[in-house]
Amino acid sequence: MQKFTITGGRRLRGELVLQGSKNSSLPIMAAALLCCGEAALHSCPKLTDVYAASRILNCVGCKCSFSGNTAVIDSRSIDSTDIPESLMHEMRSSIIFMGAMLGRAGSCTVSVPGGCELGPRPIDMHLSALRKMNVDIRENGGAIVCRAHGGRAKGARITLAFPSVGATENVILCAVTADGETVINNAAREPEICDLCGFLRACGAEIRGDGGSSIVINGKQQLHGCEYTIMPDRIAGATYLSMVAAAKGELILTNACIPEMEPFLSVLEQTGCSISTFSGKIYLRSGTRLKAVKDRIRTMPHPGFPTDAQAVLMAALATAEGTSLFEENIFDCRYRHTDALVKMGADIQVMGKIAAVTGRERLHGANVEATDLRGGAAMVTAALCAEGRSEISRICHIDRGYEKMEEAVRLLGGDMRRV
Repeated sequence: MQKFTITGGRRLRGELVLQGSKNSSLPIMAAALLCCGEAALHSCPKLTDVYAASRILNCVGCKCSFSGNTAVIDSRSIDSTDIPESLMHEMRSSIIFMGAMLGRAGSCTVSVPGGCELGPRPIDMHLSALRKMNVDIRENGGAIVCRAHGGRAKGARITLAFPSVGATENVILCAVTADGETVINNAAREPEICDLCGFLRACGAEIRGDGGSSIVINGKQQLHGCEYTIMPDRIAGATYLSMVAAAKGELILTNACIPEMEPFLSVLEQTGCSISTFSGKIYLRSGTRLKAVKDRIRTMPHPGFPTDAQAVLMAALATAEGTSLFEENIFDCRYRHTDALVKMGADIQVMGKIAAVTGRERLHGANVEATDLRGGAAMVTAALCAEGRSEISRICHIDRGYEKMEEAVRLLGGDMRRV
């Protein structure tokens, strides 16, 4: 099993090109099922989750190939509507193939998804919404069997109890080829939702209101293929900015999605970092010890502070002057990385949804195990500013969301190797 070895204490500085968004790539790849043609997706990151999505597409009869960072998906014909449990368990977002397959074929058999263990992520909201769209859903021995009455879903007015990204995506994917109009109230407003809708519009879908709390979709009989460029990964951007801030370095981040990253940048700026933005680039300079963030950092649906950036910022603040408070409002088990940070010398007290981080002047290297994707990235962040050598195992979690992280760190002057 591979691991990362990191010798910390080096100042990071340089320039990075931000990878394409993982959280956009996966739903857009699922959406390619709806195209009776070929979709070419540029800026598609080389990630294990992306490869898992391509295996699902191949399993149902699509042809999926990669050349550099372009994925080409030919979905002119599909020969199966059943997605095996083994493939569903490879990633948490595999459930979005339910809405896509219903939109394409009017039926599917899936199972509860796998991926990072972040506590309960119930799909009841997904199932309830799709049932309102004239879809019969039955659970049978772990399998979820879905069939639209008459072979085509029907438009409906749907109000989500919570602005769930996954449920919003599933409804959109089902609705773009449904009979009639679908209105999603209390929809998720994340930039990746807008990216998904941008792709679908390029394929001929009629969608308006994305980015707001109400999305309106008029179903079409059929969509066509297109070329599309996936948005930059705002969470990967937050990760590398946190690493460089903790290492008292300088970074020019190019291909950045600046407006979409503003909820994170506004908090990071409170640590004393100098941050400026221009022409799709973010420049960060952190020459001294970081300062604690005075306001409580509350994770919230967009445009609030993103839960996916909580762990990496916490790692950076582990060496800040003062105490920072985090409040995790999205996932029940999003503090699983804190034990590893404490092992590296961090002072973190967790009380339910609250984590108090009192900065230490220095951390020390340790052997730790990645608990999940963003938690693993937090351990890398801490190791890079710690004294001595660290080993991080179970890096399969990190590879799900970061394209060759060790090469990016070495480009900035860090000592990080995959062994």
